[in-house]
Amino acid sequence: MLGLAIACVISAVAWLYLVAAHGGFWLTDQRLPVASADPADPADLADPEPRRWPSVAAVVPARNEADAIPGTLPALLAQEYPGEFRVFLVDDNSDDGTGALAAELGEKAARDGGAPLTVVPGKPRPDGWAGKVWAMAQGLAALVAVAPIGQEPDYVLFTDADIAWAPGVLRDLVASAEDGDRAMVSQMAMLRAQTAWERVIVPAFVYFFAQLYPFRKVNDPKSRVAAAAGGCMLIRRPALEAAGGLEPIRGALIDDVALGTLLKRHGNRIWLGFATEVRSTRPYPSLASLWHMIARSAYVQLRYNPLLLAGTIVGLLLLYVAPPAGLIGAIIASAVGHGGPATGIAGVAGLDGWVFMTLSYVPMLRFYRLSALRAPGLPLIAVLYAAMTADSARRHYSGRAVSWRGRAATL
Repeated sequence: MLGLAIACVISAVAWLYLVAAHGGFWLTDQRLPVASADPADPADLADPEPRRWPSVAAVVPARNEADAIPGTLPALLAQEYPGEFRVFLVDDNSDDGTGALAAELGEKAARDGGAPLTVVPGKPRPDGWAGKVWAMAQGLAALVAVAPIGQEPDYVLFTDADIAWAPGVLRDLVASAEDGDRAMVSQMAMLRAQTAWERVIVPAFVYFFAQLYPFRKVNDPKSRVAAAAGGCMLIRRPALEAAGGLEPIRGALIDDVALGTLLKRHGNRIWLGFATEVRSTRPYPSLASLWHMIARSAYVQLRYNPLLLAGTIVGLLLLYVAPPAGLIGAIIASAVGHGGPATGIAGVAGLDGWVFMTLSYVPMLRFYRLSALRAPGLPLIAVLYAAMTADSARRHYSGRAVSWRGRAATL
């Protein structure tokens, strides 16, 4: 019991730090900044928006997305944006007719006054490039190639084929970037949480991501923490060009975090927050599909380092499992008459840690419109994540390649 008591004390202290001093990671208050008006300028008071709306080009990597794009691409093409806007969809060697369907949707949108769509046929991936990053690079090259010299788009919007957009999102993104002199404005798309397993895994997935990359720290220019969310990344094109474009992150399997890190390291301001008007329509109907989604990148995030893997698994168990184990163990020990000082410490520290953990998870559950009664079950979800992380390493060492939309991401 002494060992468990020590573990519980360590966990309780760690939770106290995380809740009080880790960038408010557990809050969901980082929402898209609203453009501010200059009170000294009557024109700004009347309309606190850019006097000239910058040009924007969206790049949509798409591989075998015929099921998704009918429900997402029309909304992207119909964005209510006052400036010049066009979309480049990269058909990354799909075999389900994605490119032809996208072209058809683009023609229909054009008849309705939507943004122009260019379907870019994917080229073979060079050695050293991750699959999705290569698709993004082809879209970036295409948007530059079609623009007259000196008239390239001011911003590039990287998004995914499964992202559904509310009508005014692009306008708000650009206004926020311009108002705050931000080189990147990224929003964490609201993931689908409809099936039983999605409601268990998805909120925790976002919670763990925010714990790893606290959004407030990402948004603080003085902090070295950097990240982004790949479903919605508006980037100032000259800033991306000055940072070397996508070449420096060509092999990145977690492209969004790599891109946010690249831009921030070059002295740019970046911003990451939560969104309700940018939603992922990607379904994960079973535990197996969710397991694959997480396991394909967990060991990548740990840089294929066995020591980091071991530390992560031990850390998950210490942080999330020790508190309930200590409390339950103390209750059982006391009931059978084996209580002692260590038992009392384990019980009190375990209860404190479990309470901190539970309370910190409630805002995320509320964000996903789920009951706060789910929060005490976070330790069980953490065990699942530990198993997924271990399985990610197993897949790596067994030679099973990480894949993007049914294809190996790297050679």
